[in-house]
Amino acid sequence: MVDRLKTAAEHLEAPTCPDCHIEMRWYRSELLAEEPVPVIAHLFVCPHCKRAARADTIFRNDKGPPEKLSAPRFVAHAA
Repeated sequence: MVDRLKTAAEHLEAPTCPDCHIEMRWYRSELLAEEPVPVIAHLFVCPHCKRAARADTIFRNDKGPPEKLSAPRFVAHAA
């Protein structure tokens, strides 16, 4: 999960404060959900008016269905 957090942080764009019209500063990131899809919330604060904003990173599910299901083999015994 740490790798996903680093990846998400690399692609972040800071929002612009709607009041001051300046770029907000990153404050922290936190994991909101891990299952079924990881979601990380990134919190930003305006350095001038201290207004807060949040941007979410939602990861797509890379796992997908397995190509081949494994199951025990049943052997028919003659009676």
